[in-house]
Amino acid sequence: MNAYETVTEAVNDLSKKGYTASFNKQEENNNFTTIDSSPEHFTIDDVYRFEGETDPADETIVIAVSSVKHDLKGILVNGYGIYDDAATSEVIRKLVLSEQNIAYRHQFE
Repeated sequence: MNAYETVTEAVNDLSKKGYTASFNKQEENNNFTTIDSSPEHFTIDDVYRFEGETDPADETIVIAVSSVKHDLKGILVNGYGIYDDAATSEVIRKLVLSEQNIAYRHQFE
């Protein structure tokens, strides 16, 4: 696990490592639908949390996710606390509840 200074640094480095799919909800993004409908086929590979030093709106979580079945590696980005996206938070909850991701549950409690 790397220690990144910024969200941008994390996303750029993960992209270089093959995490190129976006798992965030966007118009016409089938990756979001796939991960939402079959979270048991996805594994959380790494989680990076960024604290906003002066602004709580800067609190962000970056999750590296992969699926052998769907041949996908990608990134899920969300705020946390009052700044999270409800749909993305629900997908993260489904991922964390999947048996293969049990090791990451403590990071989301």
